[in-house]
Amino acid sequence: MKNEQLTTDEYDALELVRRGVKRDNPGACVGRNLKRLSGIKLMETTRDGRIVLTEKGQQMLFLRRCVKSLTALADDPQAALDADVARFLSLKSHIAPREEGGYVLTDKGRETLDDIKRQQQERR
Repeated sequence: MKNEQLTTDEYDALELVRRGVKRDNPGACVGRNLKRLSGIKLMETTRDGRIVLTEKGQQMLFLRRCVKSLTALADDPQAALDADVARFLSLKSHIAPREEGGYVLTDKGRETLDDIKRQQQERR
């Protein structure tokens, strides 16, 4: 996956489509971003007119949830994680369960989070 940098508005549009939009009126946020997000293959319009996420779009939202979860854990070890995100981050050795509950970032998780923050700073 290329490093397509999305705006908050574009992520919001992806999330709205994930939840499901009506065929007649997808809303201003989705309408504003449909052309670009379709162009980079994150969402598509089906033959019957529905707007749906592609597999790449679903992966993009999942990765964003993972990054937000790592950031939340860095601030608070008791931060709530979705089950699928916790399972993925555990399998990838980014987090480890704590005896008293919650999760802690591993060295690999901290390195990954630092790398993400550094890349975001370089883009600005």
